[in-house]
Amino acid sequence: MTDPQLPDWLIPPPEGFKAEDLDHFPDLPAHTELIDGSLVLVSPQASFHALITTILEVGLRRYVPSEFRVRREMSVILGPRQRPEPDITIIRASADLGLRVTAYRASDVLLAVEVVSPESEVRDRQRKPTLYAEAGIPHFWRVEEDAGSAIVYTYELDRATGAYGEPGVYQDKLQLSDPFEIDIDLTEIERL
Repeated sequence: MTDPQLPDWLIPPPEGFKAEDLDHFPDLPAHTELIDGSLVLVSPQASFHALITTILEVGLRRYVPSEFRVRREMSVILGPRQRPEPDITIIRASADLGLRVTAYRASDVLLAVEVVSPESEVRDRQRKPTLYAEAGIPHFWRVEEDAGSAIVYTYELDRATGAYGEPGVYQDKLQLSDPFEIDIDLTEIERL
């Protein structure tokens, strides 16, 4: 028997939560993710996380083709029990269905970006890339902090294996031609 004063989301059902459950829990903490049917509550983020996320978001908005949109901290439904919230996603413009959208489908995501925090290292380095690849998201970037600098690891989905291949590694400057032309100065973090 559950305590009527405890929120419904505090005690998971035996089969775990489902992706749509996140839209129905009142008072669920902001940025709660669903990984393998379990709720993941996000801890406060360090300044590095906020600054590099902003640099990437603003930079991507400068270069993103008109058929795509850049979104920050929006969840993506990967499956019935998977609804992570990448720090940044690039979605198809056709998936932008208005201001009440709470999540996007994996099939509408071109790129998922995760900025690694100490509490999320295992999820961001291992579990989420696997989930994103299994869901068919073509591009994944992992961003790490190294002595105040950002290192961006870029991955492209190998359709034959269903996994991400060897990463491109970028420090100081993120200059790519895929998924589209991008040129972002990562050292800007030192001036913010």
